[in-house]
Amino acid sequence: MEFIVSSAELLKGVMNVSKAIPAKTSLPILENFLFVLGEGRLEITASDQELTLRTSVPVEVKDGGSIAVPARQIIELLKALPDQPLTIKTKSEGSFECLWNNGNSSLPFFPAADYPEIKGVGEDAESVTFPAQSLADGISGTIYATADDEMRPAMNGIFFDIDTASTTLVASDSHKLICYTTGDVTAAQKSSFILHKRPAAVLRSLLDKGEGDVEVKFDAGNVVFTYGPTMMVCRLIVGKYPKYRDVIPQNNSNVLRIDRVQLLNTVRRVAVCANKASNHVKFNLTPGLLEITAQDLGFALAAYEKLECDYSGENLAIGFKSSFLVEILSNMSCDTLVMKFMDARRAALIIPSEEEATSEKICGILMPIMIS
Repeated sequence: MEFIVSSAELLKGVMNVSKAIPAKTSLPILENFLFVLGEGRLEITASDQELTLRTSVPVEVKDGGSIAVPARQIIELLKALPDQPLTIKTKSEGSFECLWNNGNSSLPFFPAADYPEIKGVGEDAESVTFPAQSLADGISGTIYATADDEMRPAMNGIFFDIDTASTTLVASDSHKLICYTTGDVTAAQKSSFILHKRPAAVLRSLLDKGEGDVEVKFDAGNVVFTYGPTMMVCRLIVGKYPKYRDVIPQNNSNVLRIDRVQLLNTVRRVAVCANKASNHVKFNLTPGLLEITAQDLGFALAAYEKLECDYSGENLAIGFKSSFLVEILSNMSCDTLVMKFMDARRAALIIPSEEEATSEKICGILMPIMIS
């Protein structure tokens, strides 16, 4: 095996897939990258058997072949090299050589045959295409609402609800529920899958520029995302996602319209004096006025701030966990948002104002907390 490659291109390639290298594993071979030479390209694979990443970089092939190379050492070497042509070739049984302008190194390799087979999706897999920007925005806008629930693993991921007219990404931890809906992705028939939040975060990092399209193929057990030269294969969460549409409030009649950034900054300021264990803040709503308060009686802390606003409805006092509210407000991009309430015990609906609803695709539901 022998090929010539740009050291910067090779570094970019191994870094793109390095997130799939396990920190600890019972299979030492998984601590390596799998290098496979093809027609003018080097295919690089990393896997922990739950998540697999594969990409390719252009190379000048001198002699074909495949080997498994130690991930940590090759990354450290490439980071220390300035961009220049790098020749990599196997020189004897069990070792390969990296040669650059004025130096070389020798590293061990392992037989490619020892690397476990990567399973993709079956012939019955369904397929949809996501604009990369929509997929990145959808993951960013929902992933923070996923749970860490051993009893209900379906809540630990993002639910992709693919329909004939639109696609909705959903995440919930039972306290808050976030939906991101896009009309850019449709399918001939309704389908769905649940993507665990870890591979979702890795996928989001791969879509940094948000250009082009992502091809998504999935069956009952696995999903494959293909974006440019990079492919991600991961296992899906098996389970039934709750009927999230049933919990979205439809008739909340008390309506608050307010500047999102102003509300976000006020909640952050007032929450400084909230009880550190509960993070509770209280909203007192009257026509034209919102008062936000927090206190921690144990440390004699209290904060109060009032905001002029557009509120129509009954006088209402309702409490929220400030950290949840800050997360939702931070992950929306609209200028003006609308909060709709039924009463102090039922969930509040948080959506962009009607004027921005077409461009802002996020809606949130936040459960209140009991206040004294």
